[in-house]
Amino acid sequence: MSVVLFFLLIFSIDGAEAQTKVTGIGILIDSNTRIGKEEKVAMEIAAQNYNNHSNTHKVTLHVLDSLRVTNSASAKMIRKKRIKVMIGMHTWSEAALVADAAGQARVPIISFAAPAINPPLMPFRWPFLIQMAKNGSQQIKCIADIVRAYNWQRVISISEDGAYGTDNGMFALLSGALQTVGTEIEYHSVLPPISSVSDPERVIQEELIMLTKKKSRVFVVLHSSLGMATYLFREAKQMGLVGRDSVWILSDSITSLLDSVDNSVISSMEGALGIKTYDSENVGKSEYQDFYAQFLKIFRTEHPEEDNSGPGIHALRAYDSIRLVTKAIERMANNTRSSPKMLLNIMLSSNFSGLSGRIHFEAGQLSESPVFRFVCVVGKRYKEIDLWTPDFGFSMSPFVDKCEEKICHGCSFYKAKSLFIAERNQTGWEMPTDSKPLKIGVPGGTTFKTFVKVKYGEKPNENKYDGFCILVFNKARDLLEYHLPYEFETPRGTYNDLLHLVHNKTYDAVVGDFTILSDRLQYVDFTVPYTESSLVLVVPAKSERLEFMFIEPFTWGLWVVTGAILMYTMFTVWFLEHQSNPEFSGPWKNQISTALWFTFSSLFFAHREKINRNDTRLVILVWLFVVMILTSSYTASLSSMLTVQQLRPIVADIEWLKNHNLKVGCQDRFIREYAENVLNFKSENIVNISHDYMYLEEFKSKNIAAAFLELPYAKVFLNKYCNEFTGTMASTKYGGFGFAFQKGSPIARDFSKAILQLSENGVLKSLEDEWLTPSHECSTNKTSNKPNSLSIKSFGFLYLLSFSTSTICLLLSLFLWRDPCDESIWQKVVRLKLPFTTWIKDDAGTVLDRE
Repeated sequence: MSVVLFFLLIFSIDGAEAQTKVTGIGILIDSNTRIGKEEKVAMEIAAQNYNNHSNTHKVTLHVLDSLRVTNSASAKMIRKKRIKVMIGMHTWSEAALVADAAGQARVPIISFAAPAINPPLMPFRWPFLIQMAKNGSQQIKCIADIVRAYNWQRVISISEDGAYGTDNGMFALLSGALQTVGTEIEYHSVLPPISSVSDPERVIQEELIMLTKKKSRVFVVLHSSLGMATYLFREAKQMGLVGRDSVWILSDSITSLLDSVDNSVISSMEGALGIKTYDSENVGKSEYQDFYAQFLKIFRTEHPEEDNSGPGIHALRAYDSIRLVTKAIERMANNTRSSPKMLLNIMLSSNFSGLSGRIHFEAGQLSESPVFRFVCVVGKRYKEIDLWTPDFGFSMSPFVDKCEEKICHGCSFYKAKSLFIAERNQTGWEMPTDSKPLKIGVPGGTTFKTFVKVKYGEKPNENKYDGFCILVFNKARDLLEYHLPYEFETPRGTYNDLLHLVHNKTYDAVVGDFTILSDRLQYVDFTVPYTESSLVLVVPAKSERLEFMFIEPFTWGLWVVTGAILMYTMFTVWFLEHQSNPEFSGPWKNQISTALWFTFSSLFFAHREKINRNDTRLVILVWLFVVMILTSSYTASLSSMLTVQQLRPIVADIEWLKNHNLKVGCQDRFIREYAENVLNFKSENIVNISHDYMYLEEFKSKNIAAAFLELPYAKVFLNKYCNEFTGTMASTKYGGFGFAFQKGSPIARDFSKAILQLSENGVLKSLEDEWLTPSHECSTNKTSNKPNSLSIKSFGFLYLLSFSTSTICLLLSLFLWRDPCDESIWQKVVRLKLPFTTWIKDDAGTVLDRE
């Protein structure tokens, strides 16, 4: 009986083994690297955990060194080992190569790499490819946000060459992302694959020597193997490119390995910034704790030479890749008609929370947007500064108030709520030193020496520089927070030629009266303007005639109306008083002379005649009030006219110049183009003038009738010739004068800040008063196109009041005058007219004098 039971047990075991299905999984990793070691241990743990819990299905791992991966080797492994799924590949070149072979064998392939930019028709070219990664677009966007936060204007990109457009794709993404934040790539360095060079140190040294000739000191390492990055930073540190003025930004391909590299490698990267995939959200989960304990134990046993035995993001992703396969196998367990295509579709439809994050696919790639950690290498470790997500960027904007400070060796970080943004010593630019000072070009042939004046010595270094622009530069330099050694030179050429010398890096900057124009901003970076600038039309002027200045306070209309009101008031006073007042009676000649004298003397409040009637007193009271206002206004207006000498321009305006076909002078090419293209002056009517004294000569010779000058130049010219010329401000505005630096130079931004400080504390205003504003003699002169004469509108109400008062009193007197009482008003008027007629006839000798 026991023998029968023994054979039954044997047969049952054999039957169970016959029912157990085994799935072969091909692993393509470089087991000699830290990443390969972590991935191999993680996938073995995942496979072992699955095999321990599954009674019907097992998985076996077949490892192939990725360095020996070829199309034929992949196909041979798939065929010989009966591989159902391929996992691995950290470069897109490897993934594309294996995907070709796997596609022919209809075997799903899970790749840890993704192209920077998805190739066209990718699902049709590699239909069995699953990418457990995202393309580089989100990572590049994070790098661009870092560059924008620090306001770096130029960067240098570095990448290790790779097939299938890995390098070109990342570079294209970076170039586009930086363009959106106003930054340009000054130079793109492409290093050969480290496996293809026998002496990587020499290759890197030659490339770094090339980089030292560039101005930018912001280096973005886009894509590199750990071996190439190790050589790169070691040589860069020896050449002084890792230090105060340099900034290194590391992509995730390098930063993700910082936990595993030895201390000598990470110390050479000190101060570098990097982005690292966030992998800490599952740290507290029991599944992660179990995996971590298993991984730590096995990794220490198999690789005791490694300093750090903890798993990184690559280990977590490798663990999740095995789980992706085993979950798909479990879902296919009850399906008798399984196929590679079904396995592929089930894996693509997976949706679970793995150790590396959410595992869900869209278009063959992980759908979850990555979260990156912004880190800084400090000493032999790295420190997290902030978190970054594609939708919200950094946790908080870097441009907020600082409220907490942390000091990390050479880097100073300020915490703005949840964001640490480094207020770094690194400028990202090659800063001047005493041995290599800032090379500044100064225009030697300026039109107006007030702005830049060069006194040449026997040697170039003995030249003396003075002028308004030079003083502003020195004042601004004194406000910089760092020492800025510099040297001036006076190259030949036009102003545009000097700006192009800055653009081609012959000079670091130019200082002088350079106008900020839109087309010039394409080549250089200007500071904020230190002078305002607009177009001024300078024309000859003549002084006003002073012999008739006493008439100017009133217009002719006002003089006529004033005389009329005066005569009307005189008539009213005489009419009201001549019947009852002896001083206004007697011969008509005496009456008229008395009335005239009384009225005119009232202008000066000097009348002495006695007034009998109250209505006459009312008329005189109103008239004296009018006289008081008139005399006060006249005196004030005449005083202002006599105090300031009036200059009247000979030329009316721009249209007058064009209508009379007169010539105008100008200095700069852009003003000539403006006068010709915008103001529509004829080309032959525009005269180029190269020196300030030539303006006076051209005016005196009548060669030009006017000149177009920028406002600062006009101030200097009119200050010198204030008695002969005057200026009219045009509506055209320019950018003003500024200092020009190379594109991306942080020194331009520092000078802009200093110039604003000079303006705010009044230093710039005092310099303008000293060098540009008119002298005391010229400041008392004033240009006037029209006399500021008072018109009838100014006194209309007063005249109406005086006229109304006189008229009302006159009419009332006519109604109340009864002699005889039955006379009509017309008869009274006729009787009033008789004495005038008699007086006129007496003068003619035809009628005797009548009492």
